[in-house]
Amino acid sequence: MSKPPVHAFFVGRAVAEALYEQLESVLTSALSELGKFDAEQRERLRHFYESVEERANREAQAAMQARETTAIVQIDSQPASDLQATIDELRAEVALVRSELQRYRSRLQ
Repeated sequence: MSKPPVHAFFVGRAVAEALYEQLESVLTSALSELGKFDAEQRERLRHFYESVEERANREAQAAMQARETTAIVQIDSQPASDLQATIDELRAEVALVRSELQRYRSRLQ
């Protein structure tokens, strides 16, 4: 008579061990997939950031070239008496660009 309860104990123990192994396998697989997903998302974010940065650099360079061309045309077409005003305007533009650059850098950190 003591055999069925002993047998039930070992069956229960075997079921518990099998469930533990299955749970361990599922959890390990889920964590592996989560790590893989996280790595892929970080890589996509890095590529996105690089493309945005490249685009911003190209646009900034184009804008600076346009400003240089405009400034050269304005300097050549203005009389000498307006030279000080032009210099003041250029200084103001440089100060504006510096403040924008400083704000941009502070947002990155």
